[in-house]
Amino acid sequence: MKVKDPVCGMEIEAAAAAETRELRGKTFYFCSASCAEKFDKDPEAYAGTSGEGPEPGAHGGHAGHGEHKGHAGHGGMAHGEHKGHGGHDHHAHHAQMVADFRRRFWVSLGLTVPILLLSPLVQRFLGLPEALAFPGAPYLQLALASAVYFYGGWPFLKGMWEELGKRQPGMMTLIALAISVAYIYSAAVVLGLRGQVFFWELATLIDVMLLGHWIEMRSVMGASKALEELARLMPSTAHLMVNGAVKDVPIEALKPGDRVLVKPGEKIPVDGVVIEGRTTVNESMLTGESRPVEKGEGDEVIGGAINGESAITVEVKRTGDETYLAQVIDLVRKAQEARSKTQDLANRAALWLTLIAIGGGTATLLGWLGAGKEFNFALTRMVTVMVIACPHALGLAIPLVVSVSTAIAARRGFLIRDRTAFERARGLQAVVFDKTGTLTLGQFGVTDVVALSDLPEEEVLRLAAAVESRSEHPIATGIVAAARERGIDLPEPQDVKAIPGRGVEGKLDGEAIQVVSPSYLAEQGHDPDDPRVKELSAQGKTVVYLLVGGKPVGAIALADMIRPESREAVERLKAMGIKVLMLTGDAEEVAKWVAGELGLDDYFAQVLPHEKAEVIKKVKAQGLTVAMVGDGVNDAPALVEADVGIAIGAGTDVAIESADIVLVRNDPRDIAAVIGLARATYGKMVQNLGWATGYNSFAIPLAAGALYPVGVVLSPALGAALMALSTVIVAINARLLKG
Repeated sequence: MKVKDPVCGMEIEAAAAAETRELRGKTFYFCSASCAEKFDKDPEAYAGTSGEGPEPGAHGGHAGHGEHKGHAGHGGMAHGEHKGHGGHDHHAHHAQMVADFRRRFWVSLGLTVPILLLSPLVQRFLGLPEALAFPGAPYLQLALASAVYFYGGWPFLKGMWEELGKRQPGMMTLIALAISVAYIYSAAVVLGLRGQVFFWELATLIDVMLLGHWIEMRSVMGASKALEELARLMPSTAHLMVNGAVKDVPIEALKPGDRVLVKPGEKIPVDGVVIEGRTTVNESMLTGESRPVEKGEGDEVIGGAINGESAITVEVKRTGDETYLAQVIDLVRKAQEARSKTQDLANRAALWLTLIAIGGGTATLLGWLGAGKEFNFALTRMVTVMVIACPHALGLAIPLVVSVSTAIAARRGFLIRDRTAFERARGLQAVVFDKTGTLTLGQFGVTDVVALSDLPEEEVLRLAAAVESRSEHPIATGIVAAARERGIDLPEPQDVKAIPGRGVEGKLDGEAIQVVSPSYLAEQGHDPDDPRVKELSAQGKTVVYLLVGGKPVGAIALADMIRPESREAVERLKAMGIKVLMLTGDAEEVAKWVAGELGLDDYFAQVLPHEKAEVIKKVKAQGLTVAMVGDGVNDAPALVEADVGIAIGAGTDVAIESADIVLVRNDPRDIAAVIGLARATYGKMVQNLGWATGYNSFAIPLAAGALYPVGVVLSPALGAALMALSTVIVAINARLLKG
């Protein structure tokens, strides 16, 4: 049942609600704890909406541009804040912020053109006619600059107050300080103070800072729909059995003790116990178990798993928040909301530059006044220092590299959803892979054929594949595929039918042929004591037997096939000094076999989803920076818990939406490529920041008048030219980034 969060307006499944509240006999559903807390503070404001909820931002503090969390820092939105609130309205609001920066940039750029044309320095440089220098030009410049300052500079001014309110001055404080000093001083000069205006420097500085934020935010914007995608795994209706009749009802109407019919190929609607029928169930999307699991009377089944070849009757045991899938949803939500904010390099550099700008500007003013210089000279030196302390280059040092690296990544099939996590990837010390569908293909393949009679192995495979050719079961698919790969012609079987939960049988040239499970073989009184088969079973492989005329004549071992690329991926990561581990819900024997084949450093087997997140925590507790690579719903909590979550693109949507980086291809070798790109990107960031801050160490003393005694004074115009040069150098260096 779809319901609407009354606080943020998000539509969610009732069963997936984080919290509920009762008021005047009505139930209200909330997507997250934060929405529930807002409701508690003022229930009447939201209850009056009849559950429809106000527009996002009406009460939640999202309406104002600068009120969005993470905005204060140059990096825009922090990872945890971007994904925390269930990931729904943050995406829409972030898109609004990107559009707002874009709009402010173009408007400010349009206003900057006449400001430049009215600047005497630009007029002389371009050789423009003196007619542009009419008497009212300074006042027109002031009017245009005021519009740029208050409209284009508003995000930075608001961001400064937010940073100062948190006692965390950063890029926003530095930008706002520079543009405010330039604007106030220049306005004072137009209104009578002796000095030189900084209008064109002010306007271009705001333009470039707006462009930098726009580029950066657009490159990292992504929608986090993990909780919605998880909820969609559950069917909306169930076949309820009442007095021998079947009635379709919403799953919300089910209660413990009810009995539901699950047809072949359908999703099991709730957690329960099989009370009638026998089948195989595909739980790989939920538990990581690659093999279809046999289910009969008394066996538990999980809501969201896919029923196999036979209809079963299930008695409901758990509903709503108690179901397995609901608990996975809760784990993902909590892990997302608990993720901490990581400031980027530019913010850390900005903090120091803010202190330098304030201290240097004040020291310059007081120093020249103490030296006996007139106030106008001292003030001009101070303003020059304050403007130069925030160069255009620093504003673009990180965003330009991010933009270039994001483009390179997209061309190579990597989708970077979280920039700070991508930056952390450069320092990864351990990579934990999910097995099924990541290191392996997620599909059965034949690994061994054992002859238990005088029939050759190829004949064993031919007979088994012929009977299995009529079945869609994963084991049948694997056997048929193996026969075709070996070029074996398959005869046409007759009278083929399934042995529910046990195998398949048919006839070839009038002779009975069966392909069955070991349990069926035991039921028929057969016990082929073959050490080769025992060894295959000990490796965790699935073994089926071929019976001809009721007698076992051969065995076929199948396993989740290892990807051909996985061995090279492991070798590359180890060469980079990174530990490679595996995490799986599969059996111990299966995990041990795969780990041995690939030469992994360690593995964790029979791990359920909630335990997967705990295992990642334990690996992190060893002091390692950890990446989790997976593709299934069962990986979602672990993907979010890891320092870097990487999803295989062909996996489920929830895994993708829970990850920081998505690989479009099913190629684990791309993990090493992502880390390599992250390291190269970080190197370019350091180079650009080194240039930008190095420029300051050179330009600020000159702006303050350090060489004045020898007749060298850095004018505001020359300072602006140096700023432009530094920006060009940073831009060229960013473009030189190679993936």
